[in-house]
Amino acid sequence: MPASILGEVDDLPEIEVIRDRITRLDCPSCGSAHVALVLGDNGGFSYVCTACGHSWS
Repeated sequence: MPASILGEVDDLPEIEVIRDRITRLDCPSCGSAHVALVLGDNGGFSYVCTACGHSWS
């Protein structure tokens, strides 16, 4: 445990990178992070990559 709050602040950039990796959805086809959520007619949803056009659910 750090002796001061400055030690805690130094760890924040690493935590942000980890959080970004957990919450970001990448296209399984091209790896792009440009992904849109599309709502279907029957209440379902799927994802579409706006970079390559690949879609999946």
